[in-house]
Amino acid sequence: MSKYYEAQWQRDISLFLFSQTISLIGSTIVQYAITWHLTLTAKSGFILTLAVIFGFLPTVFIAPFAGVWADRFNRKKVIVMADGFIAIATLILAILFYRGYDSIWVLLIISSIRAFGSGIQSPAVSAVFPQLVPEKKLMRINGLNGTINSMGNLFSPMISGFLLNYLPLATIFMIDVITALIAIIIVGFFIKIPVHKKAREVPTTYYIEDLKSGFTYIRDHVVIRKLFGYYAFAFLMFVPINFLSPLHVARVFGDEVWRLSTLQIAFSAGMIIGGGVVIVSGGFRNRMHSVLFSAFLIGLSGVSMGLVQNFWFFISLMGVVGLVVPLLSTPSMVLLQEKVSEAYLGRVFGVATMFGNLVIPIGMAIFGPLADRLAITDILVFTGLVMIIVALLAFRDKVVIEAGEPVEQE
Repeated sequence: MSKYYEAQWQRDISLFLFSQTISLIGSTIVQYAITWHLTLTAKSGFILTLAVIFGFLPTVFIAPFAGVWADRFNRKKVIVMADGFIAIATLILAILFYRGYDSIWVLLIISSIRAFGSGIQSPAVSAVFPQLVPEKKLMRINGLNGTINSMGNLFSPMISGFLLNYLPLATIFMIDVITALIAIIIVGFFIKIPVHKKAREVPTTYYIEDLKSGFTYIRDHVVIRKLFGYYAFAFLMFVPINFLSPLHVARVFGDEVWRLSTLQIAFSAGMIIGGGVVIVSGGFRNRMHSVLFSAFLIGLSGVSMGLVQNFWFFISLMGVVGLVVPLLSTPSMVLLQEKVSEAYLGRVFGVATMFGNLVIPIGMAIFGPLADRLAITDILVFTGLVMIIVALLAFRDKVVIEAGEPVEQE
């Protein structure tokens, strides 16, 4: 690799990561502000359920189509237009609030519009990484991106909470507009993203045919199909740890706010450290060994969380879960980027985005009601054991294990 080329891709990916981080922080600050505003004003579980539906389902519906657009069109333009779409929606929300139209339904509708924009942007962003980064560097760059996102998720709630004490909600909305504009300028004018081959061709098929061909590609590609199956099942079993742990803490250890904050901080801090480990070490040589080892440890932690009766031990286990999550998510992302044909990257990541946003409401629909009938400890033990068993069985799947063999490093 020439020094010029290496300097060029490092410059481009640094600017790209910076632009997406700025945009993410602005969006996350606003999303927390919306959630807490709904919590404090409505004080209704029904309204919060609606917030989850409005916030997740639009992404589920749009993501597969967004994958087609990411494959058909210039991905740089798709990212810029999606960011602009989100910024305009948030600007409209800010104007409405400034003028006194601050009903809950306005928030929910604009949240769903913002979710559409995120669903359009996500597949294109994931598909751009292999265009900017040499294949041998994908693991560390994806690990760096995951760590940056974890840091954003750790500090954004703190920033949002601080701002809510001093600024009107409408002013906080403008933060997302400004950060989106910064990201648009950086990506639009300072980063050279090559136009992929399919985007240079004149479309000869209808959208629905491209959409079907994406699902067909996943179905017929045995490695991708199996990876999707394992990932979907693992994340479904992960839902109780992620979403029922706060409820378990409130029921068993106490409903003080500091306990719930400590739980979130432990998880986020663990993810930051785990992301750093992935950046430095790259994980196991075989990508699937990293994924399955992480799934095994998450399952073991889940079982332990269901058995312990000490608050600080429970918090420590949540930190361990956060620590190993990057070892699961980053190699998973890299495997898809390496194994999927460039012509199908957008569609595959579109379907991945759809599944990722669909598994949460499905998991909550299953485990949420169960948490009112069964002890959450029993649910944690059960899902943890299932994840351990699936991880051990997957270790014996020669197809996915062989697929995990990496590109030779320099």
